[in-house]
Amino acid sequence: MAEDDELETIVAGGVTMLTLLVAFGLMFAGVPWFWVAFPAGFGGLLPMAVGATRLYQRRQSADSSFRTDEDDALATLRERYARGELTEAEFERQVERLLETEDVRTAREQGRPRREQERERG
Repeated sequence: MAEDDELETIVAGGVTMLTLLVAFGLMFAGVPWFWVAFPAGFGGLLPMAVGATRLYQRRQSADSSFRTDEDDALATLRERYARGELTEAEFERQVERLLETEDVRTAREQGRPRREQERERG
């Protein structure tokens, strides 16, 4: 079972238990409209909870992949600086450029010398 499915299963189980607890609690308390808890719980609350869980998981995976790319680029810059390939000014300029751009690929393109970019284009 995937980790994503595991969280959905836990949420669905929790909502199911809550729905049953409320519905049977109302029934044993003598409330004549106890049955409303079943469609409200299973027809409304359960789909909303599973949908919210899936939305949360998608956002988490998108955030983690973005951070990973950015962290990798920053780690590469640090390594190059530590090896002496970059001066302190070059390192700071490239870190600023990385933080200003929206994606790592754009930062890498802007960080390469123009001669290399022109050679690749043909």
